[in-house]
Amino acid sequence: MTHPTLRAGLLATTLATAAGSASAQFEGETLYLFNWSQYMDPAIIQQFEDRHGVEVVRNYFNSNGELFAKLQAGGDSQYDVIVPSNYYVPRLINSDLVQPLDHDRLPNLDNLMDAFLDPSFDPGNEYSVAYQWGTTGLVYDESALGDVPNSWSVLFDPTVNPDAPFAVPEDAQVSLGAACAYQGEGYDCIGRDALEAAAREVLDAKQRDNFAGFVQGTPILQQLVRGSVAAGMTFNGDYLFYKSEDPEGFEDIRFVIPEEGAERWVDNMMIPANAPNPELAHAFINYILEARIGAQLSNWNYYSSPNAAALPMLDAVLQEPPILPTDEQMERLTFIPSLQGESLEFLQQIWREVESR
Repeated sequence: MTHPTLRAGLLATTLATAAGSASAQFEGETLYLFNWSQYMDPAIIQQFEDRHGVEVVRNYFNSNGELFAKLQAGGDSQYDVIVPSNYYVPRLINSDLVQPLDHDRLPNLDNLMDAFLDPSFDPGNEYSVAYQWGTTGLVYDESALGDVPNSWSVLFDPTVNPDAPFAVPEDAQVSLGAACAYQGEGYDCIGRDALEAAAREVLDAKQRDNFAGFVQGTPILQQLVRGSVAAGMTFNGDYLFYKSEDPEGFEDIRFVIPEEGAERWVDNMMIPANAPNPELAHAFINYILEARIGAQLSNWNYYSSPNAAALPMLDAVLQEPPILPTDEQMERLTFIPSLQGESLEFLQQIWREVESR
């Protein structure tokens, strides 16, 4: 897929830079990248391959849970770079599925904004480096639902949406976070009572006649265009990406940050514990941290860059909502908490009950 915002001049300049700095250090080697789908400009991959004389083999996952399960099943020795979300980073670290980073191999780490250095989920960036960041919000078809509140009630209140089909994600913390926020407990709720109440909210929604199933953030957009659902949850960058590809199909589709609060997330680059080529993995992470590559990445996939040096080269559309939240919206955005031990086991238990009923 060729992204409409990829500037020919930027690509030509970057290719020239890559060709001029070609290195034989990794000649003939292979990098195995495990990433979300449609989250990387193919030209960036090609440029990295040309620069180092290597091949990049890409595989994709659709959820953090899928990534985690794959690594547990031996994937930690199959991939060199993975891209989990912030709340899965501690889980990967504590499960010994990832290895510490060698900061001496990452001189471009200095390009990151202060907000992405020393994050609470990985102090000192010992294991992870920010890749992209964004928000998870409510998405709905205005032609099907009419003038509805800027609220998670579109999913959870049958008086707001009595008939139109809707979906929620299969990710427990994403869906329970929305239910917690709707109930006034905040998107980042962690207490057992709050989580139990949120689980009952999702279960009540699931048992309504117009519940269309558990659908992840990217597929929901395709279903909205087809008219098979009228509401769900998705990511701001995916929304704008698909809207730019199909303006007519998205004419009545709205993306909002609900007034009760929503998720701010950051996806991160990490190296699995037994990666086949950790040296090449470090080179790839450092390459993504280059200012021009960071800008090219965000301009292609419509997500916000954590790279301060890339900001002057970002497209104007990335400097305004829905990609860059307003100050008022930022006050309503929180990170999903990183649950461990008994708290995580409890969350998984109540979610299994939701899925099985």
